[in-house]
Amino acid sequence: MTNILEVEDLSKKYNDYYAVSPVSFSLKPAEIAVLTGPNGSGKTTLFSCLTGLIHSSSGTVKVAGFDLYQDEVEVHRRMAFVPDVPRFYTELTAWEHLEFIASANNLDKEEIESKGKKSFEDLGLWEARSLFPHNYSRGMRLKLGLAMAFIRPFDVLLLDEPTSALDVESADFFIGLLRSFRDQGKTILLSTHDQRLIETLSDRQFYIANGIIKEA
Repeated sequence: MTNILEVEDLSKKYNDYYAVSPVSFSLKPAEIAVLTGPNGSGKTTLFSCLTGLIHSSSGTVKVAGFDLYQDEVEVHRRMAFVPDVPRFYTELTAWEHLEFIASANNLDKEEIESKGKKSFEDLGLWEARSLFPHNYSRGMRLKLGLAMAFIRPFDVLLLDEPTSALDVESADFFIGLLRSFRDQGKTILLSTHDQRLIETLSDRQFYIANGIIKEA
């Protein structure tokens, strides 16, 4: 089976310090990989490099054969990312955020209404859809970030501590949703300290400490 995500010799260095030491790995469609490690070990830096939020010091990232730095638009058409602390526009309501992302990904109005409503209802945000995200709790903001990622097409989904602020019921729904994505052939890389996610979802496990990543 062809790899959908290919990472080769990727690193991030600040002066003489490696936040992420050179690492190479690849993931196939319908595969969930879980990254674990202590706080400050480099997990968020790795995700930032994989998504282009920060420029890596070395290496390449390819999604479906497209290079992150040479074909950035094509990569981001196929990659969705939810950081551990999603950020939002101050002038848009929660629902307007969802509409904005969906419209940017060419969903029509009917799709936005049906898929968006279901997503907000599933995540417990429907009654609060007209509020601004700064009025949301941390857990609600995380749910909004997830909803915005899930409504758009993607082949690769990157999630940084996705259940860190979720209640048990929402976490259960989230686990089921990721399983359904895997069944659809999606590739998922997530970082977590949640042992339940590790035990129930991981097809592969990676561990990072002091910027060094090894497959478990």
